[in-house]
Amino acid sequence: MKRVGLLLWGLVILSITACSASNADPSGAQNGNEGIGERHLTLAHIHGEASPVYGSLEEFGEDLERRSEGKINVDIYGEAVLGDERVMLELVKTGVIDMAKVNGGVLESFSSDFSVFSLPYVFKDDEHYRRVMQSGTVQDLYKDLQNVGLMGITHYNAGTRSFYTKNTPINHPDDLRGLKIRVMNNTTSIETMELLGASPTPLPPSEVYTGLQQGIIDGAESSPIALTDANHGEVAKTFSFDEHTRIPDFLVMNADTWNRLSEEEKQMIQKSARKSTKYHAEKWEKLLQRSMEESKKELGVRFYHPEQEPFRKKVEPLIQEARREDPDIAKILDRFKELE
Repeated sequence: MKRVGLLLWGLVILSITACSASNADPSGAQNGNEGIGERHLTLAHIHGEASPVYGSLEEFGEDLERRSEGKINVDIYGEAVLGDERVMLELVKTGVIDMAKVNGGVLESFSSDFSVFSLPYVFKDDEHYRRVMQSGTVQDLYKDLQNVGLMGITHYNAGTRSFYTKNTPINHPDDLRGLKIRVMNNTTSIETMELLGASPTPLPPSEVYTGLQQGIIDGAESSPIALTDANHGEVAKTFSFDEHTRIPDFLVMNADTWNRLSEEEKQMIQKSARKSTKYHAEKWEKLLQRSMEESKKELGVRFYHPEQEPFRKKVEPLIQEARREDPDIAKILDRFKELE
């Protein structure tokens, strides 16, 4: 089965590469001049149809096709058919695919500036988060990604990340002591868990359900949507809103692909992307409420609202260390603070 899976993956990559090759030698409107050329862009993500991100990316592709009067088409590969987000970023960076939706924690491995989004409690509240994500500071971060062969296009709300466990309410950092908590495989997330007293256990998203079921991990951290979107509420029965991080998702593009676009094409992509971000935000809020209700009534999940200050104090050294070790991160944090 593994051999068959690898074969199918290889065939998909060959198909995508052939499609990319057809765009690799652009001319006229496709070579940075004015106008709109015929384009077939490829976009990958890890989500299934139950996820709000799935529909938001479909909305992006459909709006771009309408806006360009059918000249720009986006072929979307979901459900991690091309691998996890780190693999997809490598495929974008090398130009095998044009675009990918990835979590900000994964981008940290490609651009250290994006580690700021994985730092705990950098956003005061929802309104502060929205102001930051619409700011010139984030636009500058998008452009700076070109130094590593990427270009940021837009963001998607992924909610606040809180703890959920099989059966242990997390009302204080002391409750995390000795618990194996699944985290994303990035340095900042791992260090956050260590400061809070947990035992960080990196696992791919696809392995969290069985990890909880089999006792490989005691809990994980995400938004309540994971309880229904990924069915984690079937095996995790307590959810505690400590809201330690708010790590957005990002839509990124291969830098060479971006630079080959005409100005008109770039504007169309950005307008469709911003529209999909707004569409996603509205859909996310509705799904969040629905997921919580379903988790309570149908899955028996219990929700807790601990005092957040003890968690903030535990992780404050991580913020100060980031400021000391990286002047660029310190500047970004200062700009975030100005928008409170």
